[in-house]
Amino acid sequence: MSAFNNKSPTYSSGSVTLVGAGPGDPELLTLRAVRALQQADVILIDNLVAPAILDFARREAKKMMVGKTGYGPSCRQDEINAMMISLAKSGKRVVRLKGGDPMIFGRAGEEIAACQAAGIAVEVVPGITTAQAAASRLGVSLTQRELARRVQYITAHGANGRLPSDIDWRSVADPSTTTVVYMPKRTLAELAATALAHGIAPDTPAVAVASATRPDEEVISATIATIAAKLADAAPAGPVLVMIGHALSAAQSQVSERPIAKPIWHPDTHRGQRCTARRVPSDWNNA
Repeated sequence: MSAFNNKSPTYSSGSVTLVGAGPGDPELLTLRAVRALQQADVILIDNLVAPAILDFARREAKKMMVGKTGYGPSCRQDEINAMMISLAKSGKRVVRLKGGDPMIFGRAGEEIAACQAAGIAVEVVPGITTAQAAASRLGVSLTQRELARRVQYITAHGANGRLPSDIDWRSVADPSTTTVVYMPKRTLAELAATALAHGIAPDTPAVAVASATRPDEEVISATIATIAAKLADAAPAGPVLVMIGHALSAAQSQVSERPIAKPIWHPDTHRGQRCTARRVPSDWNNA
């Protein structure tokens, strides 16, 4: 995959590659992602990246946590952009490692624009997004014939931390649509209530998947009317997405609920603090 840029790169020896780490299982990494990790000088890592992914990284690469977490410890996006550009300008091959696919709710557009404005060569290595991985684990087609004519991805976490005000509720309520909701933890109750108010059938299947493809994966089967309460009771610590629609009906009869394991690792900084990129702990893979 070739790099792209609107301008001729000023710093030809340094570059940035946005790499999709997939949902967590390292065997779901692409060959191109592995190659980028093995060639990196510096790897800037999101919180959602599973520790086992770094087993494929170049041993000499400097690995730094710059995670963003909704409602929790975070580096600001402008701080991440500045760090990424500064490293590339110093001649480093920078990998910006993101959970899932960088182009699906991963702020890739902002980081690409920042690199282009700075004259830094930038490329994107796609990853398997969590919706695909979760569906494969359930053995469910999100576009099951006669049940779903389309699939849509929406986020339940707006720029202000609230449920976005511009969601197309008619499409969410459409019985022939499968809706995948990213980042739903804090706003799922409001989302479900609003969807019900816009006419979605209360018995529409809804399945929450926490930590998809990881050892502590948890699947919670419900309906749109009950999913928020069931997810709140389970209180998973890992990343969650919720899938809604009649294509999920097959999953409801297959799901067996299991206890949710503790999170693998979380940074100990506080939201609002100055971003201080941290070296990856030596025992991260053993946490």
